[in-house]
Amino acid sequence: MCPMKVAVDAMGGDHGPGVVVEGAVNAAREHGIEVILVGQADVLSALLNQYNAGLLPISIKHASQVVGMDESPSDSLRRKKDSTIKVAFELLASGQADAVVSAGNSGATLATAMVTLGRIHGVRPAIATLIPTLKEPAIMIDVGANVDCKPIHLLQFGLMGAVFAQVRLQKTAPRVGLLSIGEEDSKGNQQVKKAYDLLVASPLNFVGNVEGREVFKGDVDVIVCDGFVGNICLKLSEGLAESMIEMMKKEMAVSLAAKTGYLLAKTALHRFKKRVDYAEYGGAPLLGVSGVVIICHGRSGAKAMKNAICVASEMAQADIISRLKVALEEQQDGVGGALCSPGL
Repeated sequence: MCPMKVAVDAMGGDHGPGVVVEGAVNAAREHGIEVILVGQADVLSALLNQYNAGLLPISIKHASQVVGMDESPSDSLRRKKDSTIKVAFELLASGQADAVVSAGNSGATLATAMVTLGRIHGVRPAIATLIPTLKEPAIMIDVGANVDCKPIHLLQFGLMGAVFAQVRLQKTAPRVGLLSIGEEDSKGNQQVKKAYDLLVASPLNFVGNVEGREVFKGDVDVIVCDGFVGNICLKLSEGLAESMIEMMKKEMAVSLAAKTGYLLAKTALHRFKKRVDYAEYGGAPLLGVSGVVIICHGRSGAKAMKNAICVASEMAQADIISRLKVALEEQQDGVGGALCSPGL
């Protein structure tokens, strides 16, 4: 197979271009991925020289503007025609790149992807992310692209999440669950109840409702919810994991016995920290647009950026966009165009 080209918004994120370039260099050096760094050419050239990246498959595409993390998506689209986000998506739309990765303004990334790439017909794009469980990682979708959803959108999320699970988790028949306040089909609001019926009638391996306390058990591969609920779940779990690690550190510093226990458990604690670290999973794909797009955490460091670039390359290599289109078109044909119906 031909090597994938990944366009990276090199100026986005909370930590600036240094960590982005470091992650890109590591992705190219360790995995041979071709990377196009989009940003201010003089800054990026200097950073590449620091990492002795002259022989690596990394090129630079100059972009003179940067979208701030607090800028509104509409303003950035209107005023910044040469932003790193816009230029990166133009590379993808023109076929000069196979995927885009950005840790910049997520709202601007979403809006620019919609305008530049367009949506897969009749689909509401959603952000999917990997979450750790007691068994294998699972996928939660949507975690922030849509705060107001109709039941049909949750069906779309389930279909897209299942395709992503096939590619990313190597699951032939991913178990899909619907996040609700109870396992019974009668539980939940009207949106969830109607979505339940649609999912039951779909070809998905739908296992029913999943309560919040069941999410991390690992008995479901794809957890479906709207972006409002999903974003809260994601940030709550990130904050809980970070707080647990800090609380353990404090408790282990209160006495000699605790410090001794820490030394004995240090390896296990390190594994736990790695397991709940979002950097290990890279970024979250924006599914439903006509191109491979990975949205990274604003706080992403070099490891997270490297892993996000690897995920982007993997998804492009697997031709996930074609697979999403097939799955969504088959479902649309099967329900008489229901995926586009405004009443659902």
